[in-house]
Amino acid sequence: MSEILEKERQAESASEPEREFLSFVLGQEQYALDIMSVKEIRGYEPVTKIANSPPFIKGVLNLRGDIVPIVDLRIKFNVGEATYNEFTIVIMLNVCNRIVGIVVDAVSDVIKLNDEDIKPPPEFGVAFDTQFLHGLAEVHESMVIIVNIESLISSETLALFDTSDQDDQE
Repeated sequence: MSEILEKERQAESASEPEREFLSFVLGQEQYALDIMSVKEIRGYEPVTKIANSPPFIKGVLNLRGDIVPIVDLRIKFNVGEATYNEFTIVIMLNVCNRIVGIVVDAVSDVIKLNDEDIKPPPEFGVAFDTQFLHGLAEVHESMVIIVNIESLISSETLALFDTSDQDDQE
């Protein structure tokens, strides 16, 4: 009887769609974001600095005709040392119909998770506001912080986009 129940449970979890996430490193922690928002992964290159921008906005660069803001998540989340060398990675994202680059220490892997694998974020003890967290998942015996990148990039705390423009277009 228990074997039948176990097979039914496995069949149910198999029917639940798996989503893919790109995992990356900030400081000593593993993070991940929905891979569907990733446009490309590239090495860090010098950016044009913007006057009076917050420290986590490194500047902008020209990506094949698009002017792209570059956000250093290590500075934004206050994790790790923000060094820029040949090993520094920029993940180009397509978020809210805009292209944004995020600076990370390293890209790790593509991981597949079901919704049930992702636990809700705690209300305390995280290096940044939990409104930008989708949740936490255990992968290979370590915790991965799942970032809600759309919420972060479109938030007023980053102020990358004028949300009134988006409201006017709707």
